[in-house]
Amino acid sequence: MTLSDGSRPALDESLAPIAALQRALSAEFDRDARGPRVAAILAEYTRLHDDWRAFAHFAPDRYTRNLVGRTAAYELLVLCWDAGQSSPIHDHAGQNCWMGVLEGRIEEVQYELPPRGFVGPLRRLGARVYEPGKVAYISDDIALHLVRPAHGRRGVSLHLYAQPIATCHVYDEATGLVLPRELTYHTA
Repeated sequence: MTLSDGSRPALDESLAPIAALQRALSAEFDRDARGPRVAAILAEYTRLHDDWRAFAHFAPDRYTRNLVGRTAAYELLVLCWDAGQSSPIHDHAGQNCWMGVLEGRIEEVQYELPPRGFVGPLRRLGARVYEPGKVAYISDDIALHLVRPAHGRRGVSLHLYAQPIATCHVYDEATGLVLPRELTYHTA
């Protein structure tokens, strides 16, 4: 795969694909902390590989966050969604977030970030459905969002946070109430 600048993502074919992905991400963040090539690197991985399945663990009562790798620069997780499960509406603690769809179709619903002290319903901005191999990006400057599998089916997504996120804020859609949430892993 060739990137728009004519270069190729640095996926090392001598490594297991997910290990090569992590090495390429580390090199990208070492090169530029903003990670301008991250979406292309993730898209290539999501289209070509399935060794992520070793990290795919589902739970009947909630979506799961399964840690693949964590460095000072990023955190990489496989999120597993059964039908009817969704994340709460949340921010990303000031970090950048990329989501690659691995299996199924994943819906992202975006909401306007309310001003401090706001009371009332959140304003929905829109929704998008992403197919396998597609990569989405969000930051707090863009919007809040919730993520879920589309059309009542199961889905799996690959999430990259630059830098790791220990705590985020969740929002109540009807009241705008904001609560801190400590983030945990289902498997690590």
